[in-house]
Amino acid sequence: MSVKAFELVPAVERDLLMGDKARINIECIECCGKHLYVGTNDCFIHHFLLDEVTSSKGKLSYSAQKLLHKYLGLKKPVAELRAASALERLIVLCDGIVFLVDMVTLETVPSAAGGGAKIRGVTAFCINENPVNGDPFCVEMGVLSSKRRTVQIYMVYEDRVQLVKEVTTPEQPCAVSVDGYFLCLALVTQYMILNYNTGVSQDLFPYNSEEKRPIVKRIGREEFLLAAPGGLGMFANAEGVSQRAPVNWSENVVGATVCFPYVVALDESFITIHSMLDQQLKQTLSFRDGHILQDFEGKVILASTKAVYVLVPLPLERQIQDLLASHRVEEALTLTEGAQRNIPKDKFQVANSVLFGFLWLKYVKKKTKGQLDVRELISLCPLLLPASSSFTRCHPPLHEFADLNHLAQGDQEKVLRCKKFLISYLGEVRSTEVANGCKEDVDTALLKLYAEQDHESLLDLLASDNACLLADSVPWLEKYRKYFALGLLYHYNGQDSAALQLWIRVVNGDLQDSTRSDLYEYIVDFLCSCSNVDLVWKYADWALQKDHTIGVHIFTKRPVGKDRPELKPDDVVTYLGKHSQALVLYLEHLVLERKIQKEKFHTHLAVLYLERVLSLLSQSPTDEEQLTRARERLQALLRESNLYRAQFLLGKMEKYEQLLLERATLYGKLEEHDKALHILVHKLRDFSSAEAFCLWAASSRDSAYQQQLFHLLLGVYLDGNPPGESQKAAGGGSGDLEMAAVDLLNRHGEVFDAVRVLRMLPEGWSLQLLRPFLGRAVRASMHACRTSQIARGLAQSENLQLLHDRLKERKKPIFVSEKKGCHLCHNTFSEPDVVCLPGGVPVHTHCIAQRIRDSPTKRQLTNSSNHT
Repeated sequence: MSVKAFELVPAVERDLLMGDKARINIECIECCGKHLYVGTNDCFIHHFLLDEVTSSKGKLSYSAQKLLHKYLGLKKPVAELRAASALERLIVLCDGIVFLVDMVTLETVPSAAGGGAKIRGVTAFCINENPVNGDPFCVEMGVLSSKRRTVQIYMVYEDRVQLVKEVTTPEQPCAVSVDGYFLCLALVTQYMILNYNTGVSQDLFPYNSEEKRPIVKRIGREEFLLAAPGGLGMFANAEGVSQRAPVNWSENVVGATVCFPYVVALDESFITIHSMLDQQLKQTLSFRDGHILQDFEGKVILASTKAVYVLVPLPLERQIQDLLASHRVEEALTLTEGAQRNIPKDKFQVANSVLFGFLWLKYVKKKTKGQLDVRELISLCPLLLPASSSFTRCHPPLHEFADLNHLAQGDQEKVLRCKKFLISYLGEVRSTEVANGCKEDVDTALLKLYAEQDHESLLDLLASDNACLLADSVPWLEKYRKYFALGLLYHYNGQDSAALQLWIRVVNGDLQDSTRSDLYEYIVDFLCSCSNVDLVWKYADWALQKDHTIGVHIFTKRPVGKDRPELKPDDVVTYLGKHSQALVLYLEHLVLERKIQKEKFHTHLAVLYLERVLSLLSQSPTDEEQLTRARERLQALLRESNLYRAQFLLGKMEKYEQLLLERATLYGKLEEHDKALHILVHKLRDFSSAEAFCLWAASSRDSAYQQQLFHLLLGVYLDGNPPGESQKAAGGGSGDLEMAAVDLLNRHGEVFDAVRVLRMLPEGWSLQLLRPFLGRAVRASMHACRTSQIARGLAQSENLQLLHDRLKERKKPIFVSEKKGCHLCHNTFSEPDVVCLPGGVPVHTHCIAQRIRDSPTKRQLTNSSNHT
């Protein structure tokens, strides 16, 4: 059945093209934007400017203005024209010669010095619209030679052409189209696909080019349209496979193209339009003497021998409406599904009305006036409307169908398609005025459709503001096992406990719902942000039993806000008492991340770390890797924290010889450094740790404290093994200690008091051993001496300046009279003897004497006697 998909609009009339010259005929056309080029049989190129004109009624027409025409001088018809806009060139085929013409002046481009701009002996050529060369200022072109069975690939530049490839064919090629590396060729007896890069070819089907004109048209990336025997339009891709059904057109087709979703074909008398979606003939237009049909970037242009026309497609919305007006719902549905991506968003609701095409004519007037009740559509799907809905179908009824099953005559595929369109339609209108007054009905119906169709937007609907009715939605979501979505609905309606119970049953395996594989983590996050503290305490135990590492996030990642009361750390610690591993993680969160400065948390964490270490030590065999990690955590806490009860922890470790390093750290916290160094040097024999201990213990103290620690360590080294401890028990002899002492001095010489060290050292030591230490000590001493000299000089200079200022002040006269008063007692002066305060302020001598007696700190005064 026919549908009006295109209109034929004149573009260049006969009089504008040729005037009164009756023998001039159009041979070829090319369009680039608004610029139209026409080649004629008298070897002229005519240049026109086409402007689109839209009337007040929306009807499109074209206004043509002739800019220029140019004679090429070859006295043969212009056979082909192709525009290379990036080069501002026209590629022209005339008298078997391909050459370049300027697009603006129509002047022939002269050959460059390094190469020619002409190709001779050409029967046809085509432009590669999917070029493989990355140069934007170069055009790829396939050329057919009249003398050889070859296809030549040329690169066209601004003023030259360059041959880059020549491919041999089994027969003389008649027509060619190029896409990337693929050539689609019409040979004398068959069509074929040839990859000119690899040489691989694929025969398609036979065709006699001597009987009928072959058609080879590129319609998309690696896809071609061909004229096949029997009046068929065949589609073929680069692999030689047809992925679309053929179109049955005229036996005498002379040109064809694609304007999605239609195939447009031209014969001697008619233009035929077939649908690519159902291969049916949709429209036929009368067109006499037509011999050219081409598309230029979506614009379909035809030409007779005397005039040029544009085939203007009607808007898809208009086509759909026309189909609906003819009650051809199935065709409208097919058209909408196939071309939906080309429909503008603001027309989306119109296109979706195809879902209920049989209603269109009756409700379209109401819809344009804003009176359409969307529930008329929803009511066609059984049980979508809530049981509490007050909606009743209008009277008289808009249609004679009971529901979608009645409409589709039991075809479930059609029912499914209708429901998918209804989902799209309701999703568009639910937030518009169309849903005013019935939002609960619309949202509930949409939820039911989402659940039934397993639609990805179900969760988006429930996670946003919605009006879904709980009573109607619960059984529907349960029916389709959408328990996670049901939990979201419970949460939206303030029933968090019901949501949690449902989700926990899914995680436990009592209910099946594959919506979220990470539902357990989602529950933990939900409890993190839950404002109901009672629910947190109630369900946290289940989460911790499931996975203490993730479950503890309920407490460690809980945000603090006005609507989320904070959980007191003391309460959480008490609650986690039965979950020891989670308790450790929570205390780490308090101590290491939040930096809470409370002794009990620091001590508690240290005790738990210690218990873990002792537990691993008691195992047989001992897991050394785990023990090492546990001790490292304990040692780090003991070093970094200053709040735990060191004496308490020391008491728990005393009988464990394996924890000597930890005990040394605790002695350091208690500032019993001699005991700590004794452990490190004599029991552990760990000299590097002893030096590190000194640096750590003095890290927040002054240099004198650090010097004291290093002298203490040096003394431990020099004292040798303690009385009663054999060398074997100590792990080595006094020689090791002496070498450790030397290394210590040489590495940290700047810390020590050199004089004191020299007094401590045994007399028998070689100076050569101490050379690095002594060198650094001398340099440090000289540096300190020179620094003190500089400081002394600066102080002397400052003192000299102050003395100078004082003398200047003393030379100034101090004026007193009976009219001036004392600054302290405010009485006038009767005698010339006064005391001058800093700043030249005179006061009575007895006043300042009294002030000195009353003040605990004496002040410097300047006495002066002045006579007026």
